[in-house]
Amino acid sequence: MKLKSQYRPRQLGALLLAAVMGAGAAALPATDSHAATVSHAAARKPAKKAKNPIPPKKPAIDYTGEFVNFGQWKEVQQFFDEMVEKHGYQRSELENLFLQVRYIESAVQLVKPAPPGKPKNWQAYSSRFIEPIRINAGVNFWNENRDTLARAEALYGVPAEVIVGIIGVETIYGRDMGKFRVMDVLATLAFSYPEAPNRESRMAFFRSELEQTLLYARQTGTDPFALTGSFAGAVGMVQFMPGNIAKFAVDFDGDGKIDLRNSAADAIGSVAAFLVGHGWRREDSGPLVYAATVSPARAWEPYINQGLEAKFRAEDLIAAGVATTSSLPPGMLYGLVDLQNGSEPTEYWVGSNNFYTITQYNRSYFYAMSVVELGRAVRLSRGESL
Repeated sequence: MKLKSQYRPRQLGALLLAAVMGAGAAALPATDSHAATVSHAAARKPAKKAKNPIPPKKPAIDYTGEFVNFGQWKEVQQFFDEMVEKHGYQRSELENLFLQVRYIESAVQLVKPAPPGKPKNWQAYSSRFIEPIRINAGVNFWNENRDTLARAEALYGVPAEVIVGIIGVETIYGRDMGKFRVMDVLATLAFSYPEAPNRESRMAFFRSELEQTLLYARQTGTDPFALTGSFAGAVGMVQFMPGNIAKFAVDFDGDGKIDLRNSAADAIGSVAAFLVGHGWRREDSGPLVYAATVSPARAWEPYINQGLEAKFRAEDLIAAGVATTSSLPPGMLYGLVDLQNGSEPTEYWVGSNNFYTITQYNRSYFYAMSVVELGRAVRLSRGESL
């Protein structure tokens, strides 16, 4: 996670050579949004300490994987049929291409949902992101890109701390962008997604992303196996899925190409553009979230789990027994956010429209709150007040 300005679809054929390659790279999200997009990889492992905030020009590529002749699978043959009919591909071209695709078992394991019965724990989740390594790297990133962040804020209306929070949560400012070949993981998840209640829709999503990857590679004359990213196929500092590169990535440094792997400016502009395209409102200038308490009468319960959208008036929440530490600006819509803490008491917050816009990047309250808290922590570490 969203439609933005500055997309210039006709320019993307040329721009995407950089957007799809490593050293002229791009980034990703998805329909379910961002980035992340499926389970958030960074939440499953501790941050790695790195001295240099600039990502390597030629990151190591993970070629490991099992050879599987995907072309023999019925579903893959149907995919070939669609690509031939819709986009004029030569079937032999696709068959030869897929002989190079590897099955990535680790991608299958990583997209599996958490074991049932394990309680959600906001404090445990957020501790992975609101920690010294990311905060210090965020301070450096903000200091090095202060003018670009200010320009993005002026153009799109998205505060610098939100952009900094997203890039920090996603990749620690480019330090951990993933090393899987995107073709490998997308093919694996498109045709061998693990058993899950939403398995068919998830496979359809990854088939669409695989289709977009092939189209981008053809438009730019790029080797599709040169595109590397996360276990879910997300690319670059901002972890855009291939299908979102064309929609939301922007050439914010004006060098004629989109490079979400190595250009901090392009990453910054693309995050802001993505949020605006998904409903970010410049005019909503108040806090993103408000700390809240809820009444023991529990009249507020119908306002929980009502989707990733701000849809309730402040007066309705107040009447239901929701109280905030500061008053809610009138004339806006809000949602009630519950952050479960395992066996500890649940935290409650009232989220604004712009808070819910962040959930379109990754469909999770935990994710959006981590972005908010990391951005705040970086701002405070720079000596600025909130």
